[in-house]
Order: sequence, then structure tokens, then C-alpha cells
Amino acid sequence: MKTVNQSIIRIGLPFAMLFISLSWCSCQKTNTDSIVDEEEELVPDLPYTIVGTNQSLFFNNTSEITEPQSGDAFFGQNANYQGLAQHYRDNGDGTISDLNTGLMWQQDPGEKVTYDDALAGANDINLGGYNDWRLPSIKELYSLMQFNGTDPSAYDASTTNSIVPFINDEYFNFTYGDPDAGDRIIDSQYATSNIDVGDSNFGGGNLMFGVNFADGRIKGYPTGARPGQTTGKLFCVLYVRGNTNYGVNDFVDNGDGTISDRATGLMWMMNDNAEGVTWESALSYAENLELAGHDDWRLPDAKELQSILDYTRAPGTTNSAAIHPLFKASEIINEDGQDDYAYYWSSTTHMNHKNGGQNAVYFSFGRALGYFNGQWMDVHGAGAQRSDPKSGDANDWPYGHGPQGDAIRILNFVRCVRTVK
Repeated sequence: MKTVNQSIIRIGLPFAMLFISLSWCSCQKTNTDSIVDEEEELVPDLPYTIVGTNQSLFFNNTSEITEPQSGDAFFGQNANYQGLAQHYRDNGDGTISDLNTGLMWQQDPGEKVTYDDALAGANDINLGGYNDWRLPSIKELYSLMQFNGTDPSAYDASTTNSIVPFINDEYFNFTYGDPDAGDRIIDSQYATSNIDVGDSNFGGGNLMFGVNFADGRIKGYPTGARPGQTTGKLFCVLYVRGNTNYGVNDFVDNGDGTISDRATGLMWMMNDNAEGVTWESALSYAENLELAGHDDWRLPDAKELQSILDYTRAPGTTNSAAIHPLFKASEIINEDGQDDYAYYWSSTTHMNHKNGGQNAVYFSFGRALGYFNGQWMDVHGAGAQRSDPKSGDANDWPYGHGPQGDAIRILNFVRCVRTVK
């Protein structure tokens, strides 16, 4: 049976590379220590360095538990494999440097703007002495996501003192939606440059993949005015510069049922597990998997799993899952009777102020269905990140859950990962 340390040891690398890799790991702070010395400097280890989720608590199907050990139920969840700690630097000029990824960020999103203005604004911003800012891709923006946040959905109080955002607000100027201005508390959606390529007509179609740092999700949002409205939705914007290789995969077929991503240093199962399972079963499957001579597989955390999504692919246009063609994805029949592709579990719990740790994060590699206006439709696009109950009966949600009727499946698929560098 594996130990936690096996996610750190680079099995099979030459000794020199092992020494460098371990030296790199030894210089990191703990996952909960996000404040760094202003003079401290790091060079990104990989062109697409994935930062951990900052989740340090442990959960069963419903609530927080003490740390499970190898062989215990619920071992292998996100907090057992915490990943690389956040490492930011406030440059004192309105910019924040991510010393792990090599990206530099605008610190304050300012006022919300339309999507067209978000696109155009990248040409006008001159901040920190730089004028090469861009609207981030969905993978660049998701690098800022952290899962020590709490989803305030259905929050029934006028204060946000008891909830935590899904972005580090010690560095970034984050605000929740203002109910006095007609917003919901969760209306803190951030714009990206990625447009859904699928066949969704939700809200008039032309969905933009945005990150909601208030409720901890990726969803497709209409970029223009919805039917019956004259103005489009307003978004927060954090422009980015630097490391243009971030989010660009470099996949290699290893010829043994695995695929390596040389950009991230991760190795993946080429195939998935071919069936929907509960979150607990997904953790167990990953911990007991032996494949291609390796037994240190794990269920990927949310940010690792998001890294292999291909936002240029979708069932309705490329006739495929939203993933590189080297990978094999099981086909399913979805709630609307369509040929489709599955949701995939991550090891990350999606904490909610009301129901604690009952849900876990998944990604839709097929259509992100919702029951809306009396019909099933792709409401958020292939590549969305939402959450499902870890256990229960999906029949208890015949018309989905939430404002867009998100399809509840509970039995989701598994694609395991291991670290090779």
C-alpha cells in the first residue's frame, strides 16, 4: 500500500534529477503558509507548474474528519496530497507575482465590465510599467483558485463574515456581489478569453468560461445580452502577463496505457475507469490502481484534473470529450438522451457554508447539463467545474439542482494521475 510521500519521490529519475527535484520541494513553504518574504524568488520548475488547491482539511461523505491514513476509508483525498504551496509576491505597484507559475497579475479588478469591454481593456492597461497585459485564459485564471473557500450559495444573511472566497484575498482585492446593488452574494464571476465551442444555446449561446471566486466554480456565462435584456452580464477582470506557456500541454503517449504531460510533470491513465462510482469508491480505486508498473496513482485534485481539459473540443462540435485525442473517454447517454461524455471526480471537497463537506468537485468532459426552462440543455459547457454530492441517490434530483438545474449524477468517472517530475 502506498504512503503519502510517494507523491513526492520521483521514481525512476536519474539521481541528479532526483536531487534537484527534492531540493526544489524542500524550499517550499507549507500549503497553509501563503505569505512569503518580499525578497524571496523562485523560477517556475515547469512551463505549466500546477499550484496546489490550499485544501488542508479532511472529509468523509458529509463532514470534517481526522486525517485518514493509508488503507483507511477516504484516504487519498486532496489534503493527503496537498501539492505545491501558493507563493505570491506583492510588488507594491498594483501587481502580484505568482512565483510558482511565472505569471504576473493585476491586483485589483476594479469595477465590473461587459465582456466586450473586458476584451478591449487589455489593450489600454498600463500597470507596473508593463503594457503587455492580456485577458487570461481559463487555465491561467484557474491557477489562482483555492479550495479552502466556502460556497455561500443560498446564504441567507446580510454579512459575509463567516464565508471564505476561493481566491487569496490577502493578495487580491476580492469582493462578493452587493445585494444592495441587486447582485447575489455569489455574483463575483471573472472573465477569461475562452469561449465555449460546444452546441449550447443557453442564455442565447456564445458562452464564456468564467471563474467564480465567490462560489468556487467554472461555468459558461453568456457574453451578450440575454433574451429580453438590453445589456450583457458584467464581469470582474484580472489581467495577466508573463509565461505564455502556462496552460499549454505537451502530451506524450508512453505506449503502456499512460500519457505523460511534459509541461506539468504529470502522468495520466490513457483510459478512464469505464463506470460511474461514488467519491469514496473513486478514492479507493485510485489508491489501489497498479498500471504500467506503477502503484503510486492517486485521484487528481481539482487543479490537476482541470489541466488536461481541452477547451477547443466539445461533444457537439468535435464529436468528442473535451480532452486531447490521445486520451480515451467513455461514452454515456446523458439525461437528455444524447450521446455524451462523463463527469470526472477530483479528490477535492467543495465546502459549503450550509452542508459542510457533502459535495466534491467534478469536471464535465462532456456537456454540463442543467434542467432549465422545462428542458435539459448544456447550461455551462464542456469543461465546466461544478460539484456533486459524494453519496446518495441521483433520482432524488430529477430536475437537477441550483439556479440552472445542474444535473446531479453522484456516480462519476475516474481518471488517475501520478507525479513523474
